[in-house]
Amino acid sequence: MSNEELFKKIISHCKEYGFVFPSSEIYDGLAAVYDYGQNGVELRNNIRSYWYQSMTRLNNNIVGLDSAIFMHPKIWKASGHVDGFNDPMIDNKDSKKRYRADVLLEDHQEKLRQKADKEVEKAKTRFGDTFDEEMYRSTNPRVSEYMASIAHIDTTLKEGLETGNLEIIKNLIEELGIVCPISGSKNWTDVRQFNLMYSTQMSATEADEALYLRPETAQGIFVNFLNVQKTGRMKIPFGIAQTGKAFRNEIVARQFIMRMKEFEQMEMQFFCKPGTELDWYAYWKEMRMKWHLSLGISKDSYRFHDHVKLAHYANAAVDIEFDFPFGFKEVEGIHSRTDFDLGKHEEFSGKKLRYFDAEANENYIPYVVETSVGLDRLFLVLLSACYAEEQLENETRVVLRFPPALAPVKAAILPLVKKDGLPEMAQKIYDELKFDMNLYIEDKDTIGKRYRRMDAIGTPFCITVDYDSLTQEDVTLRYRDSMEQKRVKIKDLRDILNAETSIASLLKTL
Repeated sequence: MSNEELFKKIISHCKEYGFVFPSSEIYDGLAAVYDYGQNGVELRNNIRSYWYQSMTRLNNNIVGLDSAIFMHPKIWKASGHVDGFNDPMIDNKDSKKRYRADVLLEDHQEKLRQKADKEVEKAKTRFGDTFDEEMYRSTNPRVSEYMASIAHIDTTLKEGLETGNLEIIKNLIEELGIVCPISGSKNWTDVRQFNLMYSTQMSATEADEALYLRPETAQGIFVNFLNVQKTGRMKIPFGIAQTGKAFRNEIVARQFIMRMKEFEQMEMQFFCKPGTELDWYAYWKEMRMKWHLSLGISKDSYRFHDHVKLAHYANAAVDIEFDFPFGFKEVEGIHSRTDFDLGKHEEFSGKKLRYFDAEANENYIPYVVETSVGLDRLFLVLLSACYAEEQLENETRVVLRFPPALAPVKAAILPLVKKDGLPEMAQKIYDELKFDMNLYIEDKDTIGKRYRRMDAIGTPFCITVDYDSLTQEDVTLRYRDSMEQKRVKIKDLRDILNAETSIASLLKTL
């Protein structure tokens, strides 16, 4: 199965099994906006809970916050978003489609990387155990040519974005022969900047100052820095974690839920003493990758990608990228933001945003290290990594191998037949376990069909109630991944399931 076919199957699977629906579908939908169905919302809640608890419960110097979506418009002026929150936009004159110029170039780079990797894989097969991959990559002319082109794109893109000379970005697109994915045409407009913020108003009075839907959650943390520090009696270093909606008028919203106009971020801002920020940056870079790997996904599916162009607030920045069916793309960013944000808010508000360090006997504006992960992108990571099709003896099994603690439904309780007291016993088990976990109970269709449906939504356990259950007080416990079945006592179910499916079980792996 090609990656393109896999991605189409994942999108179809999401709708068929209640994970993601096109928003406003009965009115022909709304571009780049999606609704999460009954299983999708459970998966999102579990991902969010795991992230939040790993931040706040495993670190006694990190606390939570929930700031408003509406904030004073001066906040976005101070942060640089009003003047500088732009993406380079380019239109194709033939298809009339609009693209981000930097994304077109990044996609071209990814194709070059894949070509280089194919050359390496062919050489591995040819030379076997004697193959030296590092030497081959550095000496093979074709691989070297691909990598040189990638480096050239990085250098030119960085120059164009940092100097504001967008003409050289257009020239680069033309030089590389990049075509419109829709029309196949190379007939491009000039590159121009496009501000991503949505503006709105607090009231119907036109004279009121325009507000913005927040394009990120970080600024709500910065403007509450002193409130949290003083009320929580926090000492540097400490962090503030927040999850919430953000809104960006994306030029090209595509690749399903990868790039949307309305999305959710999970961010932590870590405040530290000036001069220590790069040590903390290295620390959080390591810890965040460790968190991603705790999901049970192959290390080969992740990589670090240092930023070509640093944002105006940063002195170091890296992305954690995941190998989606459409290539490596950013899932999380780790940034050393220096004292830019607190310093700017101090300047624009006229209020001191400083920390008194009793040990050093000095006041200073703390430096900040940020970790920012997209909840929707992480949702797509799990779908991409956990979707599998298995050929059994007489059928193909579709299964989502979610980590049990994140699965939307933890266990399905299935009476073998709809009579003779089996549904009533199943309901009794459901009522005893429902306070601990999300469950599903069903007596429709054959037991085999019910197993397949539970596999398709990623349910790690199925509990089958049969005639022996009535007399022996035990049930058949079926494991999703191995399809192994064993008899267990009903009284032991809670302990067995909690040990496997609780968020705590996943937190203990960190």
